[in-house]
Amino acid sequence: MRRSGAILSGLLCASCTVGPRFVAPHANTPAAWSTEAMAQVAGRVPASPVSAAPMPEAQWWRSFGDATLSSLIERAAVSNLDVRQAVLRIAEARAQRDIAFAPLLPDLSANASYTKQRISEKMAFASLLQSFTGGAAGRAPGGVSGPLPGLVNPFNQYQYGFDASWEIDLFGRTRRAVEAASADTDTALESGRDVLVSMLAELARTYIDLRAAQLRLAVLEESLATERDTLQLTRDRRTAGLGNDLDVENAAAQMTSTESQLPLARARITTDINGLSFLLALDPGALKSELIAAAPVPVVPPQVPIGLPADIIRRRPDIREAEAQLHAATARVGVAVADLFPSLTLNAAAGMQSASPGDLTNWASRFFSVGPALDLPIFQGGARQATVRLQNVRVKEAAVTYARTVLAALNEVENDLTVYGPEQSRRDSLAATVAHSREALALARQRYESGVTSFLDVLVAERNYQQSQLTLADSTAAVATDLVALYKALGGGWSATVPAS
Repeated sequence: MRRSGAILSGLLCASCTVGPRFVAPHANTPAAWSTEAMAQVAGRVPASPVSAAPMPEAQWWRSFGDATLSSLIERAAVSNLDVRQAVLRIAEARAQRDIAFAPLLPDLSANASYTKQRISEKMAFASLLQSFTGGAAGRAPGGVSGPLPGLVNPFNQYQYGFDASWEIDLFGRTRRAVEAASADTDTALESGRDVLVSMLAELARTYIDLRAAQLRLAVLEESLATERDTLQLTRDRRTAGLGNDLDVENAAAQMTSTESQLPLARARITTDINGLSFLLALDPGALKSELIAAAPVPVVPPQVPIGLPADIIRRRPDIREAEAQLHAATARVGVAVADLFPSLTLNAAAGMQSASPGDLTNWASRFFSVGPALDLPIFQGGARQATVRLQNVRVKEAAVTYARTVLAALNEVENDLTVYGPEQSRRDSLAATVAHSREALALARQRYESGVTSFLDVLVAERNYQQSQLTLADSTAAVATDLVALYKALGGGWSATVPAS
């Protein structure tokens, strides 16, 4: 036993971990965002400029100052079905990691059995058994007269005991498997965070679209009221002999054209509410009473700190996920390399065995076996060497995926920065257009009522005013949506609301 302990200690001391050691990849990121992305628009500072100041870890959705949006997001973070499914994948990966860790510890099991067995008399062993049991030969071997007691056919066997085995991780195969499983767990965790980030952005976009749809509906209803007044004005002027049927029909056509847009606007509101209900894992329309009342489109904050390009490497879950996948692929090279070397397993079994239950407590019924087993791979047709090559190729593939993910993230942020400022400039210009169109409509009505101009000027002014209001509503929503896209591209949101399993 002392010799065996010394041998085991020597094996453990000599054990090593084969395969490459994982080193976190270096991402080539620029020192700052491009001048084009950070430049101000048309020489004018936007109402909500971006800056290279560090992005705060607080929830980005609170920067809009909309309590309803914040409430919806916080509820969706714990109830959304996609997020809950991702949390289950994290739990699954953790269980797989625990399974991979188990071979590092000895395997111990207890057993108890009873068997009744008869040996065929037509087998070679039958004559020997008969000589011991007083069969046809009549004498036992060695000149012993009569049958030997306890040797019968058929016979009973009662047994209980313990089995133990332990594969010594000489070359780190199990340790590399645990390392790979831990990296898989990190992959699942980052994937869950990526799902969360995408879901939060989708919910914010849907909420902004809902408020924009309500604003569009309000614009249409206001236009419809104005056009009804205009229609009545044309009728009154016709009655007074100052107008004609053409003016009345044109006014009626303008009014019915606006009316035709109302059902679609109301349908869009309904679908947005249903979409938000789905994101919160609720039945369609469950949020109607909470959201049906119109509210303003969320207002962007006065300044948006975004940090530097290098910050997104640790902030974006998809980049962290790609790094974890590279780590897992690297560890699996070590698993494949370790399979090229011998494996050593220590086996032991002990217990009590007897032909009758009463003898199981007799010390003479004890049995045991103990000893090592060495498995040396000699020839498998090159399969193990091919597995090593395969895992090395997968490492290279994972490295390319990582580089591509980083590059895609940088491009996504640059593109979102590029459109955020110009949309604010467009919105400001559209607000001025609405003001001018409102004044033009008022002047056209005055001139028409005074008989100075034709009704066509009124129709054109009404259409321009309505269209400019609708376009302004869309642009206002686009500014908020662009900021949500920017926050998503920066990887914001998951650190304050991490999925738990």
